[in-house]
Amino acid sequence: MSKQTPIRTRATSAIITHAIFRFESAATIAITILLAYFVPRPFEWWQWWYWLVIGAVAEIAIIVTSIQDIDTGAHVVSEMLREEFNPGTIKTPALRAAVERALDYRKRIEATIRKSEAGILRDHLQSSTAGIADWIAQIFRLAQRLDDFESDAIIKRDAASAPRELRELRERVAREDDDAVREQAKQTLESKRAQADNLIKLTNTMEQAELQLDATLTALGTVYSQLMLIRSKDDIEDARAQRLRGDIAEQVAKLSELQGAMDEVYRGK
Repeated sequence: MSKQTPIRTRATSAIITHAIFRFESAATIAITILLAYFVPRPFEWWQWWYWLVIGAVAEIAIIVTSIQDIDTGAHVVSEMLREEFNPGTIKTPALRAAVERALDYRKRIEATIRKSEAGILRDHLQSSTAGIADWIAQIFRLAQRLDDFESDAIIKRDAASAPRELRELRERVAREDDDAVREQAKQTLESKRAQADNLIKLTNTMEQAELQLDATLTALGTVYSQLMLIRSKDDIEDARAQRLRGDIAEQVAKLSELQGAMDEVYRGK
């Protein structure tokens, strides 16, 4: 399934897949086939395909209960996110730890919601934190891009050598007495200056991304603490829930905007 498919859609698909392949489902299908084959007419009025109808109804009931079961859904979605946003693919230890921390926050938030009393409160909490999965996705992509930058030896080499090469080219332009060679040296100097400027911009963008990643994790922890505070109350104010949704949406938007800036700088490097 495409990574571009909305996370909520992929989560629903993962839960349905889990329901189809769970033990109860496999047992239902196996028993239905065995009964239809070996006991096609236990009664005179019975038709063999009745078993298939009963089996189909039982299978649908298993799928429906799996979708509706909060614990099952939380477990399946958690596994899906951990597989899709696997921290093990991040080579840089600090960035890998950041992804682990984000996934842990998300797991704790889900656990907090599950412990809440069923009804309006739980519905509000689920609605307020609906964007958390998208948040995790943005954190993971940001960590991936930072990880690529950290392990890009060519960029590090070019950034380190750019000042020396610029100095040498400026000196050559100044001392060259051949007009054609001087003109070529000037063109090379301009190209090298453009590359150096872009490398500086790229480095600054990555530093900004590192700071934003830290800020985002702090914000995710704040959402978790806000959720604990809300759950400790007997009711929930719509204004507080809306602020929580707004905070999550704002963080996702910030990360998305930063991703766009990073892509733009990378295309120009």
